[in-house]
Amino acid sequence: MNKNHELIEEVEEGIHSYSNEKGWVKPKEKALLDQLEWFKDQKLGIMMHWGPYSQLGVVESWALSDEDAEWSRDEIDWVSDSEVFKQQYVSLNKTFNPVRFEPEKWADVASENGFKYLVFTTKHHDGFAMWDTQTTEYKITGSECPFHTHPKADICKELFDAFRAKGLPISAYFSKADWHVPTYWAKDMQRGTHMWRGPSYNPLEHQELWEDFVQFTHEQMNELLTRYGRIEVLWLDAGWVSANNNQDIRLGEVVERARETQPWLLAADRTVGGTYENIITPEQTVPSDVMHVPWEACITMGSAFSFRYEDTYKSGRELVHLLLEVVAKGGNLALNVAPQPDGRLPRGALSSMNELGSWLSTYGEGIYGTRPVAPYFQDGFAFSQKESVIYAFHLQDEKVPTPEAFILPYFNEVQHVELVYPNLALSFKQTSEGIHLNLPSDIKELDKSYAYAFKLT
Repeated sequence: MNKNHELIEEVEEGIHSYSNEKGWVKPKEKALLDQLEWFKDQKLGIMMHWGPYSQLGVVESWALSDEDAEWSRDEIDWVSDSEVFKQQYVSLNKTFNPVRFEPEKWADVASENGFKYLVFTTKHHDGFAMWDTQTTEYKITGSECPFHTHPKADICKELFDAFRAKGLPISAYFSKADWHVPTYWAKDMQRGTHMWRGPSYNPLEHQELWEDFVQFTHEQMNELLTRYGRIEVLWLDAGWVSANNNQDIRLGEVVERARETQPWLLAADRTVGGTYENIITPEQTVPSDVMHVPWEACITMGSAFSFRYEDTYKSGRELVHLLLEVVAKGGNLALNVAPQPDGRLPRGALSSMNELGSWLSTYGEGIYGTRPVAPYFQDGFAFSQKESVIYAFHLQDEKVPTPEAFILPYFNEVQHVELVYPNLALSFKQTSEGIHLNLPSDIKELDKSYAYAFKLT
């Protein structure tokens, strides 16, 4: 804590703020610089929040924090006693049995629909580990969890192997906070049973207890970084766990040790800044302007990061437009899909993923491996660049007919303009207003996508 024993506010209703581009620290190591260029090429990752909490269809972890009760317990309508609820939540490990877990199918769906990497929640703030950790029995392979006898019980191993087999690398989400281990939310401290997102004690006043927590955290991260194959990104949540709040877990010790065998390893110590926030991570939002540093927007396909019964999902059109805005502003999109408690992906999510994938199969050349180029994103247009080729996308509003002629707000000289699909050269002229285009009269039959794509050379 700081002097007033308060957390620096970086999270509001479970949504993290994001670091300022100006504070980003460029790595010096060539392996990391090369890896960041690789990362910027990928553009689309699939993020998955999954754990015992999916059984209730409520927000992950946050309802355990009494300080966050006002917003996080909205859907908890079966019990009024907070202590009873917290015990019910903690005991969800005893009923979590996703016997229809489909790691290979998840990987197939992601690969077939244009996703390029996986961001998976190995552990959220509630402390339940989705891998076979040796640090705690509160885990998917623990004896109290009925799934522990399943041949695919080590979920992280099965998922990581399945995704890598499809050529999709791994970004391992890990919460630095742990609301289950007794060295973070320790009993019989000043806070009593009224919990918040921080530790139940002041680390400066209980240094031995805090050191025990640091060692526990190091051991868990070391397991993930040494026993589970190649990891591209260590994606760290709980930004309040930092030296800024006197909660220093000495992250550098873990990362630098891991880089001895995985020199490419990127760290995303979100909202903390400094040497180990190689990637900035806006949550549930897209920055208003382009950012010329590595960034990744983590945004939900449904209404929340966790599984919701009868949830609604963004349409294919919404997903395409979202991806175009993110790419035009220089970022990647980590699109969150929350699996069901039985181990399957929801049908509504699959439908929207298929729509996005169908669009990417035709227009992906203007997405993957590109970099931002002015004017970036404005007035319904998105731009990207790959080597000497400029891609311009006109986002279609399904309620507004596309005009037969319009102006692309691009002002550098071009020699040739064509539709990406169906590979058709267009007549055009350049003026001080931009590039005047005339679309074929049968364009609606030729191209029924969510955004017209033009190639400028």
